[in-house]
Amino acid sequence: MGIKGEETRGRLVTATRALIEAQGYFGTGLNRVLAESGAPRGSLYFHFPEGKDQLVAGALAEGGREVDDLIASAEAEGLDAVGIVRRLLDVLATRLEASAYDKGCPVATVALEVSGSPERGGNERLREICAGVYAGWERALADRLVVEGRSRPEADTAAEAALAQVEGALLLARTRHDRAPLDRAARAVETLLAA
Repeated sequence: MGIKGEETRGRLVTATRALIEAQGYFGTGLNRVLAESGAPRGSLYFHFPEGKDQLVAGALAEGGREVDDLIASAEAEGLDAVGIVRRLLDVLATRLEASAYDKGCPVATVALEVSGSPERGGNERLREICAGVYAGWERALADRLVVEGRSRPEADTAAEAALAQVEGALLLARTRHDRAPLDRAARAVETLLAA
């Protein structure tokens, strides 16, 4: 695939990511993705022959990598686990405010929609992708906590609790149109992760 093909594929993924974060999986149609990306319909099926689910999977993976990179960057700067989570909360809060409270976690909106049973509209493939993204974030934070002296089981539990704090605060902030829950979560993380 040439540079133009990669650019088109990237535009499709970026447009899909923006739409699913704000509107969810079910609220995002392929016609809207095409309009937002400026890509021709043929390009959509060339790059994503399996259709919408493959495209959404790519958007979820991209969002997951963005947070992976944020965590890795914070760790490379020498931040401890508390500092990493505080940085994550600050970046997500800023992003949420900048989007007029449309965009919080890059996977949460879809995760909530697709995690039900297939009989009730769930989507196992996308649920597994969301679960994998969350597991990667937890693992990165748990690894940092192990380096800081926690046992693996204790680190895993603390990392899961910290991620739950982040996701819950994002949901409250988005619902209230107020970043205060994220600021309070940043303070709570200090207690939660204090060694």
